[in-house]
Amino acid sequence: MTGHKRLPPWHEHFRLPNGRELLIRPIRPEDAEPILGAFPLLGPEEVRHRFLYTLKELTPEMAYRLCHPDPRSEFALVAAENLPPGEALVGAVARTSIVPRTREAEFAILVSHFIAGQGLGRQLMRKLVKWARTKKLDRLYGDVLDHNHPMLQLAQSLNFKRQREDDTPGLVRMVLDLNES
Repeated sequence: MTGHKRLPPWHEHFRLPNGRELLIRPIRPEDAEPILGAFPLLGPEEVRHRFLYTLKELTPEMAYRLCHPDPRSEFALVAAENLPPGEALVGAVARTSIVPRTREAEFAILVSHFIAGQGLGRQLMRKLVKWARTKKLDRLYGDVLDHNHPMLQLAQSLNFKRQREDDTPGLVRMVLDLNES
């Protein structure tokens, strides 16, 4: 990677198999508009995978909240075009937040179907795990729809274990013990 100046923390160039290059970076307040703009492009199935229920719209309040993580307890990344925030199309969002008064964090990842299946989710998940480790947490978990096989397989390949939640039919809780290597 010659010719690239050193990137700030949590920034990384990610090349898709088709040669397109994205920049993985921490979410910024300016990303709210592009995320709001991209939301209608997501299919209802995708939205259900990410938000677990069909969300007809992402409100400006929700987008604002997503783009202003609390640095003490939340971490959110986007994979976006390598353009200034606010102009860059956002292709994926990954976030994790520490559950208050615990040493656990919950994750959620949304990758647009335009770029799904190309290793981006795995890279984002690795970064969420790394962040959780820097916070000295014990567990990272996420609730995944039981028919979202790509996400279940991804989590399992990164050593997450299935934990069936009886009170939420159709959901599988995927848990990573951060104290195991």
